[in-house]
Amino acid sequence: MSGFILVTKDKVEIRFEFYLEDAPETSKAFAALLPFTRTFYHARVSGQEIWIDDVPKLDIIQENASVFTEPGEVVFGPSKPSRTKTANCFGIYYGEGKGLDACNIFARVMEGDKQKLLELGNSIWKNGSQELTLQQA
Repeated sequence: MSGFILVTKDKVEIRFEFYLEDAPETSKAFAALLPFTRTFYHARVSGQEIWIDDVPKLDIIQENASVFTEPGEVVFGPSKPSRTKTANCFGIYYGEGKGLDACNIFARVMEGDKQKLLELGNSIWKNGSQELTLQQA
């Protein structure tokens, strides 16, 4: 379990690596959900982010949680504490952003795939939602 791959409708693969030291529980729980396919949208408020709110549920606590992310980081909203506004939301920041509430930061895009992620994010921003598949690396 080292990470996951995002596959676009055009079969472009974008690789991500888990933060196994900083977010081991979230990484393990997310890996167990794979594979799945969902329609991703561009965020309206949190910046340069693609996201979904219909991800399979994870019963996880806050771990490596923050509203501040770096471009290329991946977040999952923990279900606990129950007041969390981002519970069971999943997002990938392709540029600058700030979340609405603390999410678990548990992975990042591989250095060699940053440009592909930027292009995907810009495509969803300009052209609308897109169906993406996430699978084991």
